[in-house]
Amino acid sequence: QVQLVEAGGGLVQPGGSLRLSCAAAGSRLDYYAIGWFRQAPGQKREGVSVLALTVDTTVYADSVKGRFTISRDNAKTTVYLQMNNLKPEDTGTYYCAGLRLGYGVHPLLPEEYDSWGLGTQVTVSS
Repeated sequence: QVQLVEAGGGLVQPGGSLRLSCAAAGSRLDYYAIGWFRQAPGQKREGVSVLALTVDTTVYADSVKGRFTISRDNAKTTVYLQMNNLKPEDTGTYYCAGLRLGYGVHPLLPEEYDSWGLGTQVTVSS
């Protein structure tokens, strides 16, 4: 199974921006969908955004709508998460995950996904 690799995390001040990337170790992303999830210390992992790669439909959690944008490159080797107007509550480890078949209950549920990256840390603090 191809490992998913996240990059782009860091420390940013409130109101700042970061762009995360998710790639499949140099190969094409052979998934139905790629999702971004985050987990703060002591909290459950939560869905942030999902992109269905074949139809380019997107889903966003209410907490990030209007601030985050998920996209992909033309070759479908990388999925990006552009995060603008970041808030302290966006702090956490961000993971990308791949879903090989279609959605089951809901695309933002972590349990739906087959493959996971190791995560990248995002810290929003002044």
